[in-house]
Order: sequence, then structure tokens, then C-alpha cells
Amino acid sequence: MKREGLRGARYVKNAAIVVAAGSGTRAAGHGADTPKQYRPLAGRRVLTHCLEAFSAHPAISDILVVIRPGDEPLYEEAVRGLQARLLPPVHGGATRQQSVLNGLRALSALHPDMVLIHDAARPFITLATISDILARLDHVPGAIAATPLSDTLKRGADGLIAQTIDRTGLWCAQTPQGFRYCDILAAHEAAAAAGKSDFSDDAAIAEWRGLAVALVEAPAANWKITRGDDFARAEAQMRQSYAEEIARVPMGESRAATGFDVHAFEAGDHVTLCGVKIPHTHGLRGHSDADAPLHALTDALLGTIGAGDIGDHFPPSDPQWKGADSGIFLKHARDLIARRGGRIVNVDITILAERPKIAPYRDAMRARVAELLGINVDRVGLKATTTEGLGFTGRREGLASLATATVFLPFEPGV
Repeated sequence: MKREGLRGARYVKNAAIVVAAGSGTRAAGHGADTPKQYRPLAGRRVLTHCLEAFSAHPAISDILVVIRPGDEPLYEEAVRGLQARLLPPVHGGATRQQSVLNGLRALSALHPDMVLIHDAARPFITLATISDILARLDHVPGAIAATPLSDTLKRGADGLIAQTIDRTGLWCAQTPQGFRYCDILAAHEAAAAAGKSDFSDDAAIAEWRGLAVALVEAPAANWKITRGDDFARAEAQMRQSYAEEIARVPMGESRAATGFDVHAFEAGDHVTLCGVKIPHTHGLRGHSDADAPLHALTDALLGTIGAGDIGDHFPPSDPQWKGADSGIFLKHARDLIARRGGRIVNVDITILAERPKIAPYRDAMRARVAELLGINVDRVGLKATTTEGLGFTGRREGLASLATATVFLPFEPGV
């Protein structure tokens, strides 16, 4: 996600906090002692379904899960294969409010622009709802998923109806609830300092702080698993969702493209490769940060959709890109593919250089590429080779990188 257009673009960092620190006691007593967020649902854990949704959204850069102390083994099992955008988990507190505050504080070093707060017991969150909330945050400090109340409300007393309540304008609040990070952190800190710990959700804290919070209509299907007997209903809904998703899968095609980039060495003490700073006897000469592997990969991704090359989108003659982080270029190519309805299947990078040695940094480099593209790390290949002393790389005058990318694109109507 970016603001202000391409020229002078500022890429916005959006984080998600998934609250999974509860004991799930109301879901117990039905043959399961495991907290509800870790119980199986349609072949995956409840928490896993939530994380898959946020991990699949291209505008979410970082995901933080707040867990109960002692639940680490359950957490590790639930997140297996989803680590690309996950930050290390943090422990929750005695209340949900304290758990959210712990999560917000843990994001302080990252300092995202926006943060979405979601309950792990709502596994039916959709990408569309996430997008709608983020879009509203362009205009208001807060926005929450909600559904208009459709049932008639009755207030009871001693088993009898005491009052019929007008439902006009009433909504049922859901999660995620999105906010500008600085605003909601300040609101939570103020509530904690004031000793107020009885808020029912994060929107209530924002309202108490005087922040405007928008209602974003979301599907009623985004309900919260509360009791043990909810799992039968959730199982049926999840399997129905899978069947509908399979029926909607568009016909499409796989496309592959390559990219190649070269940069010369110059005076310096490090090189940046795949977004990772590596100590070296020289630096790399370039208008941006001279990250040759990311430049090659950006060209490969642009090639899959016939969108020119990196220079067409980020001209080296433009001073705004001087010293720029090449991750910006890669995210731009990623977003162009996403807007076409495409999905990155896998990428592969080869670095040609005598020095520096790549092996000690390979895992960090793959993880960074996976994070930038929003894909699992097992979809990122990275290799390094020398040219046996031949050519400019053999003479250690610079390094080169070759990249390939495969994407899946749906067929466009009428094409």
C-alpha cells in the first residue's frame, strides 16, 4: 500500500495483532481441554485460519500474535509454514485489554502506520474486509468490522419481556478493528494510566479517548467461536466456504520471466543483497542501494505481466530514488501483479560473485524476499556461484544477479 502516488510515494506499513492469549474456557467441557484458538477446524487450527488470511493480504507487512504463557508449543504448531510475515509472539496479560496493550507496545520498534487488531477466535475473516477497513483509515483514525443488527431486541426481567428496544442504528461489533497506530497506542496507555480496565473492545477505548471510529459493514459470517458446540457450526461453514472458493477459482495461466542486473564495486564497507546488509571490503555503485538481486527479481516480476523494466517505473535519473531501499521497487512489482489478480508462485535468484560469501546470509536473504513478496519462504530459491576467476566478476570488479519468477494470472474476460 502506498500514499501520494508513485512519484514521491511513501509506502505505508500496516501491521496486524492477533489476540490469542485467552484460556478458551467457555469452549471447554465438550471433549477438548485445548484452548479454542488452537483446536482443529477443517484440517487446520483456528488460529492458523486467521493468520492465513492476514498473510495472504498484500497490504499487511507484519503480523504479531499475543499468546498465553505456556502455549508456545501450540503456537509453533499453528504457525508452521506461515512465518514469512510473523514477528516473535508476545505474552498476553490478565485481560484482553492488557494483552492488546502488550502487543501494541511490542510494535513500538516497528512503528507501523496502521494496526489491525483481531480476535483469534474469528477464523472467517475475509481479505475484502481487511481491505475495506484499511481504506477507511485513510479518512478516520479508527474503523471496525461490524454488522447491522437485524433481530428485534428485548430487555428481560424475571423471565419476562420488560422492554422492546429500538434497533435503529444498532450494530454488532466484530474484529478486526483498525486504527492509526500512534492513536490507539496512546489511547490504550491513557486507559491503563487511568486504571480503566473494563472496556469491551478497542473501539470503546478509542471512543473514550475521543477518536472517531467508522463502521465498516462486514459479513455476518465473521462470527466468533465462543462455546464448544460452536465448532460443529464452524466446521460446516468452513467446508462450505472451501467448496465455494474452489467453484470460484478462475481459469488462468502460469507465466515465467527472467531478470538480470550488474553493479560495480566501489569504496565502501558493505553491500546490500536481497535487503540484507553484508560486511565487505567494498560497496556497490548504483543510484539506489544497488541491490542487484532485488533489481533482477523486480525485472523478472514486471516481465510476467509485460510491464517494462525497473527503469521505466523508477528512473535512475530521478533524484527521489537516490539511495532508495530496493524493497520499494520489489513491492511495487508485487502490487502490480496483485492488482491483475495474480499470485506469485515462486521466485529464484542466482548471485554471481567471487566475494562476499553468501552462504552465511542465505537464510536471512530468503526470509527478507519472502517478507517483501508476502509468500512463504519455501517459494524463494537463492543460490550463489563464482565464475572461476573469469570475467569482471572473476576479477572482483563487481557482481551480477539473475532472477526468475513464476506467477499465476487469471484469464481476463474477452481475452
